[in-house]
Formats: sequence, C-alpha cells, structure tokens
Amino acid sequence: MTGMLGHPVAASPIDRMFDAVYAHYGLHWQFWKNDIASEAELYLAVKALSPLGYRGMAITVPYKVAVIPLLDAVDDDVRAIGAANYLTIEKGRLTGHNNDGKGVVKAIEKVAPLTGQRVVMLGAGGAGRAMAVEMAWAGATHLTLVTRRQEQGEEVAATVMNASGVPAVWQPWQGEVLVPEGTTLLLNATRLGCAPGLEPVPVLWETVDPACVVVDVITNPRITPFLSTALERGCPIVNGVEMLVQLAMQIFQRWTGLSPEEEVFQRAVAEALGE
Repeated sequence: MTGMLGHPVAASPIDRMFDAVYAHYGLHWQFWKNDIASEAELYLAVKALSPLGYRGMAITVPYKVAVIPLLDAVDDDVRAIGAANYLTIEKGRLTGHNNDGKGVVKAIEKVAPLTGQRVVMLGAGGAGRAMAVEMAWAGATHLTLVTRRQEQGEEVAATVMNASGVPAVWQPWQGEVLVPEGTTLLLNATRLGCAPGLEPVPVLWETVDPACVVVDVITNPRITPFLSTALERGCPIVNGVEMLVQLAMQIFQRWTGLSPEEEVFQRAVAEALGE
C-alpha cells in the first residue's frame, strides 16, 4: 500500500495513475490520497504509516519541509534541499527522499538543455526549492526567485548558492510580475492555475521573450491558463504532467524494485486525466 499526504489533494491524478501502473505490472498494490488538514494531523498520520502497512508515501504541498523532523532518516538530496517529496518505509523505518527537481530537470531537458539558462521561478515552497537546486546542478547559470515572503525567497536563494555555487537572488512578488530582461526560462512553482480554480498567474507577459521556455508544475489541467498564454506568445512549454511522469517513474522504481516503461506511465496519466 502506498499513498500521498498533502492539502489539498483532490485534483491530483496521481492515485489513478499509480493504480493503473500497479495493475499493469501485476502488483496487488493501491495508492491512497490523504487530505491532511494541519501539521498536528501530519504528525499523527506519519506515525501511523508503518503500523498501517504502507510501503511508501508521497509528500506534497504544504508538508515537504514539515515532514522532515518526523522521519527516522533522510538522504543527501533532502539534506541539501531541505524538503522531502516521498518516503520509503522499510521495517518500520521512514526515510525521506527528494526527486521533485530531478523530475522537472528531465521534463525540461526534453524541450531544451538547462545548461546556460537564466531562470525565473515563481514561488519557492517545498517543490520549488528542490527544483531550484536541481536546475542549478543541471547547469542553469542564474536564478531569480519571485515570492511574496522575503524570508522564504532569500532562504531558498541561499540554499541554491550553498548547494551549487550558482548565483540566486530574491525578487519581491508585487502585483504583476515583471520578468527580468535576459530570462530564458520561466517556471510557475505555485498552485495558481490548478483545477478547479484555474486562476491566472499574474505575469506581465510583455516582459516575457517569445523564445523563453515556460514551465508549469500544475498537473491538472495539463495545459493551464499560464501555459495557454505562453503558447499564444509562441513560447516553448513544459507541462506539469510530464514532470509528474518523470518523478513518478523514479518513485515507482524505488518502491517496487521494478524498472517501468515510460509509455505505461504516460498512458496511465492520460487516462486518469480523461484525455
């Protein structure tokens, strides 16, 4: 049994995707989404995972940082990034891992190499901080982190520089975001645009170069209002479903010991989204 802890979780197709993949490989496993309303409830949920027989658990917004003190161990990626997005559970021992950034890097590099990219990232939560570090490790030369909270933005910028040596700066998010000149990759790491709300991301699109690669972490819908506007400007895009597939394949392999075929995951997530 596997699953996900977070809030909110209703819109994510991850459970239907994993269940379809488990069935394809003949595994009698199930994936349960669990909406956890508070950090107090997170504590209770994490303590119950091993007694309930869970083999692994994905961790999503807003608990990727808060979960760390509740674990028995974390890997080097979690230590460098300061967030965990999934757990392995073996003999009652919970270990935290982070491949959020690895998923985004693989998805982006299907469209454009990260080497030399000047990145602007909107939001810097648990997933965002992992993505920022991994993009720096993959060759990005500069990162600008746009957040409403100065403390968060500056902390993640420092994390990037400490982990990679790549320059990273904070930019305050006030009204419509002005994208700095020379930006070659723009990434939305917030929940803006997720179903059912489908809120627009407040970007001043006149400041976005049509050659800029535009990336969204949202998985439902596949083409968010943010990506739709980017397409209208002629920008190359990377959608969150592609990132989900890439990181889910890695998690599946860690949990099951099987090496999955990408087409199995692509087909499963498309069916889960009703495409």
